Amino acid sequence: MYKILTGLLVVLTLFGGCKNGQDDHDHSHDDVLLFLTGYNDGLEVFAEATPFALGQNSAIYAHFTRLADFKQLEDAEVTLSLIVGREGIRQTVETPVRKGIYAFSLQPVAAGQGQVVFDVKTPSGEYRISIPNIMVYDDAHDAIYAAEELMPNDPNAIVFTKEQSWKVNFATDLPRKEAFGQVIRTAAQVLPAQGDEVLVTARTSGVVLFSAGALLPGMNVASGRPLMSVSSSGLADNNMGLRLTEARNNYEKASADLKRAEELASEQIVSERELLHARNEYENARAVFENLNRNFSQAGQTVSSPMAGIVKDLLVENGQYVEAGQPLFSVMQNRRLLLRASVPQRFARDLIALETANISIPNHEQTFTLEQLGGRILSVGRAANSDNYLIPVLLEVNQTGDLFPGGFAELFLITRSQQEAITIPREALMEEQGTYYVFVQLTPEMFAKREVAIGVTDGLRTEIRQGLVITDRVVTKGAIWVKLAESSAALDPHAGHVH
Repeated sequence: MYKILTGLLVVLTLFGGCKNGQDDHDHSHDDVLLFLTGYNDGLEVFAEATPFALGQNSAIYAHFTRLADFKQLEDAEVTLSLIVGREGIRQTVETPVRKGIYAFSLQPVAAGQGQVVFDVKTPSGEYRISIPNIMVYDDAHDAIYAAEELMPNDPNAIVFTKEQSWKVNFATDLPRKEAFGQVIRTAAQVLPAQGDEVLVTARTSGVVLFSAGALLPGMNVASGRPLMSVSSSGLADNNMGLRLTEARNNYEKASADLKRAEELASEQIVSERELLHARNEYENARAVFENLNRNFSQAGQTVSSPMAGIVKDLLVENGQYVEAGQPLFSVMQNRRLLLRASVPQRFARDLIALETANISIPNHEQTFTLEQLGGRILSVGRAANSDNYLIPVLLEVNQTGDLFPGGFAELFLITRSQQEAITIPREALMEEQGTYYVFVQLTPEMFAKREVAIGVTDGLRTEIRQGLVITDRVVTKGAIWVKLAESSAALDPHAGHVH
């Protein structure tokens, strides 16, 4: 299926091979180039061509870049067509002269306004990129003069070739005009989600004895695994061994009494009332014994992990005396996390329209959306806390390797808005002594540094209040490489090309 994009940029410019201070128009004809740029939803093409003149051979070198990763296209068959009115000429190339670069040679057969069409066949699909408003002149000198007149007029333009950009993490994109609401930037404490952490307490008083092996925070434990015991052996009071023995004896005695009462009742030697009393004593003794026997042994309480997870906190030491009800340790599954933020009261009205959030993890380059972390907004406070007079906001997310209980995260709380703004990715911005700027694409190999005025940011995208329009393609990844190219010596825009 062809993916057609028309109405795209045609950039005509030239570069002089001589850097010896000559006049800008003092070039040989071989130095004049026509630059063609086109996009569809999968590819970028940047072609350098000899200006088109009737009956004259035109050499075209086309650079193809995958928009998914901005790396060179490989393993493709490319057909280039030059169409003027009903007349046209085409050439198919199956092998690139270098990875991502395809060379063509066409001789126009008609003069006038037309279009250049690239048909690309790859193992994953077929693409078409159409570049309109291409002029074919009757005379070669007219074609060269037109190219000179359309040269980008920016003496500070920065050259960063396709061969250079293919080697680094690089991308360009158009700004978006989208609804962009108020963003509240705050910090959040990371906590285990409700139901994801269990606190285990002592059921009896006694001395804590760890099971075989060390018990340390951070250890993985299985459900039902014995981790420690609370022993009351040797204690005068609350000796669970004695209580268990007493309960067993009472249970055995009550069982024997009930059996005897049933035998006598069958012979009508004891009354029904006495039989009911014996059965009641038996049930009470059995309940007490089974409860103690289930939770304790002669050595005391055996403490196991109630679920599979990680030991979060160890609250006692080996050999420590504890009272019944005293916390021993906590286990967490670490699958879901709670983000608890506190927001100043001045944002109370904005919080009513809270829609989503972005999460930035300290010392991590990436910012995540709430959806990426499988999260949801649990609650937004309608009153300030009495201790810090801030409004609580609670979010729940899936655990990631960089988020952990006890840590902190940066939140960008995003509210609903009908107001539209121009935005670009946050990483497209560069900052220099408090001034923000971006690199605007003049051609896919030439960029201009432009100062911008920024607004709010949601951690992923930043509002641009001044300096850009929606048609300005900017560097969104790898801006630092363009900055380094700016700092280096002036480069020939054809350096490394196969002309």
